[in-house]
Amino acid sequence: MKTSNITEHETCLNRNHFLFKHLSNEEFELISEQKQVTQHKRGSLLYKEGNRTNGFYCIEQGIIKVFKTGLDGKEQIILFAKKGHIIGYRSVLSKETACTSAQVTEDAITSFIPGEILVQLVKNNGNFSLELTQLICKELGYANSYITDIAQRTVRERLAEILIHLKEEFGLDKDQTLQIALTREELANIVGTATESVIRLLSEFKQDKLIEINGRKIILINENALKKIAHLF
Repeated sequence: MKTSNITEHETCLNRNHFLFKHLSNEEFELISEQKQVTQHKRGSLLYKEGNRTNGFYCIEQGIIKVFKTGLDGKEQIILFAKKGHIIGYRSVLSKETACTSAQVTEDAITSFIPGEILVQLVKNNGNFSLELTQLICKELGYANSYITDIAQRTVRERLAEILIHLKEEFGLDKDQTLQIALTREELANIVGTATESVIRLLSEFKQDKLIEINGRKIILINENALKKIAHLF
């Protein structure tokens, strides 16, 4: 981990960001002065579940895996954060230990903002507070939907839905390949099933000509069929 020389116009801390657009000139100057921009290598941890955090992160580049760890040590991936996402703020606001861990899955650059600045902005800037509250509500809604999916959808349906979600979140290249490469274990940890089940289902999707597989890369061939499996129509 090392401090980066990323330039100001490249950071997510700018007037176009959905959250920071509400800052006054003085608030924006304060957060710009106090932030710490850092480079992280794949595999490094930003914070760990159960530990105290003293700030939050805005993702500048790369991909960060946010996950919980079960009693058996198995990960449950909550999300993959990319450029523009903010993570780690819940613990600052709740004054509790982190309920998730955050690990770099693709070399990343982050801006770390001290927690006292976040608390100050929440107290003094109504528009900032409202935007942050709406973000919290969206994340809570996603968590509720996930619980419902686990209870009511088959693993096949959930995997199809995850592939479509990854496409919408990270996009496809010109060859229809997902712009995020995940291990089979990581896919299983998103879906909430055993790695063997994901391997078997990916093979079935390939046989049905819904996808192609090239190592960790997945090519979407029949997106409509995947949406139909996931009941997204």
